[in-house]
Amino acid sequence: MQKNEQFLYTYLNNASPTGFEASGQQIWLDYIKPFVEHHFTDNYGTAVGVINPDAEFKVVIEAHADEISWFVNYITEEGYIYVARNGGSDHMIAPSMRVNVHTDEKIIPGVFGWPAIHVRDKAKEEGPRMDNIFIDVGARSRQAVDAMGIYVGCVVTFQDELLDLNGNFYSGRALDNRIGGYMIAEVARRLHENKVKLPFGLYVVNAVQEEIGLRGAEMIAARIKPNIAIITDVCHDTTAPMYSKIISGHQVAGMGPVLTYGASVHRKLLDLIILSAKKRELPFQRAAASRTTGTDTDAFAYSNEGVPSALISLALKYMHTTVETASKKDIEHVIDLMAGFLEDLDPAFNFKYVE
Repeated sequence: MQKNEQFLYTYLNNASPTGFEASGQQIWLDYIKPFVEHHFTDNYGTAVGVINPDAEFKVVIEAHADEISWFVNYITEEGYIYVARNGGSDHMIAPSMRVNVHTDEKIIPGVFGWPAIHVRDKAKEEGPRMDNIFIDVGARSRQAVDAMGIYVGCVVTFQDELLDLNGNFYSGRALDNRIGGYMIAEVARRLHENKVKLPFGLYVVNAVQEEIGLRGAEMIAARIKPNIAIITDVCHDTTAPMYSKIISGHQVAGMGPVLTYGASVHRKLLDLIILSAKKRELPFQRAAASRTTGTDTDAFAYSNEGVPSALISLALKYMHTTVETASKKDIEHVIDLMAGFLEDLDPAFNFKYVE
């Protein structure tokens, strides 16, 4: 296994819940350090590698590091655990899933239980809801749960790990959006190994707390004060069953990076990215965002009196599940496009719409 692939598996399989990203950030930072000249983190854990740190013109490429998860919210006298969401976790997929409860000292395995089909009243059958899903950690009392070191506020993650899905796809939890962290790290590696000299400062940013409102991006944008920002995140592959192309557009995993049009996406910057894609004959798709992109693009765009920002997305199947699935070809094409754009970028370009 190549070093970058080892990094991918180690990084994706590590748990980095929103607000608790430190261990994953350390893995990411250790990997990227050889490819950058400077690095730093902020108070909440956003990690940044910098190439050409003395340059006046600053370019950000960014992904978010956090994954959705759960909080222990209530422990019954019988030892069952009820949860609250940490980010957009899906209660519908919880029953029968294995979980890790992260205590101060160790990880406690558990399962989301569910009543057997034999005892459920078919006429009144209830689906999973936030008030009826529960975790069993093999305890028979609240005191036994306490003795394990589990308390209200402990974070809970699913156990699933990254899978090579028959050669063409990766599937697993937390591709949203640690696959983005992998891609921006690979851009830094490629620039370093190809000895590319950039005429600007490049800030490779792995931000925390996107899943609860773009908070990490807000903080780091204020600190870096970039001139432009390129964000990578995921969007929906809408060709799988039960998706509506009328509502969500037509994006296909395996057909190239998805470039989004929207108010927070700077059109002149987006046009430059498209020129880089066409120059290299890279495939790409288009999407439209109503009002906001819902990604860290919005946080950067509306920071510091306005930062020209654009979004390069990876079409993903089954978002916010434990089997998020992405095309290996698309991952490579996103890396190609971001690296190519950086090689093409002239910091003297005028990004103003009106003079």
